[in-house]
Amino acid sequence: MSQPTLLGLSGSLRQSATNRKLLREAARLFDPASFVEADLNLPLYDGDLEEGDGIPAAVQMLADQIAQADAVIISTPEYNKGPSGVLKNALDWVSRTSGNPWADKPVAVMSAAAGRAGGERAQMILRAYMVPFQPRILQGPEVHLADSSNAFDDGGRLTSERYEKTIHALMQKLRAEVELL
Repeated sequence: MSQPTLLGLSGSLRQSATNRKLLREAARLFDPASFVEADLNLPLYDGDLEEGDGIPAAVQMLADQIAQADAVIISTPEYNKGPSGVLKNALDWVSRTSGNPWADKPVAVMSAAAGRAGGERAQMILRAYMVPFQPRILQGPEVHLADSSNAFDDGGRLTSERYEKTIHALMQKLRAEVELL
């Protein structure tokens, strides 16, 4: 197989967000792969906007990126015991595009959060959000990065060998799913 394309979706818009760092570390551990980080800075879903103007170009680009990727990695923060509105909004918009770019797509889900559970609730809810799209979501190993603001060095690399090993194992399972296609 040629070098696969991974698409990363971070539920946080901040450039220095730990969920973005976690995605980049996952892509590094998946290596070799071409890694693209999606832009989820989309307008809020609004049926009137969709009816009047159609699907926004940025939303269609995201749907196309999902369709073209060999696999997707999603990393969500935990805001008020659930995934971010940014991530839910992106999923809602993509559901309005033609076709289903998620169908049978290998997907790895992870989370990074300030709390000691590392976004476990957000990740569980995100998995439920994905059910209608019917992707091939990996069931583990689970990655719940706790105290995430202290989990990376100045270069954006994980400082915990334990988390790195778990992410590497998850990426190896994702690679195996990609190779099945």
